[in-house]
Amino acid sequence: MNDKLTQLARLEGFTNTDDLLQEAMTDSVVKGICCNSGCDYTTDVEPDCATGWCEECSKNTVKSALVLAGII
Repeated sequence: MNDKLTQLARLEGFTNTDDLLQEAMTDSVVKGICCNSGCDYTTDVEPDCATGWCEECSKNTVKSALVLAGII
């Protein structure tokens, strides 16, 4: 699995990525994380988000958990 996906799960209080993904697959808004190295900005995004806005980096580098996992 992706390091950013593991980091997102940890930051959002999940014990593992499977729990994060299980929740994400049943919701219309999911957790996302900035994919820039050294940035750990997280936010709620659309399930298919691959270029969401990062408030920290000021770039379109946020991806949803489902995109990171390769589900979408």
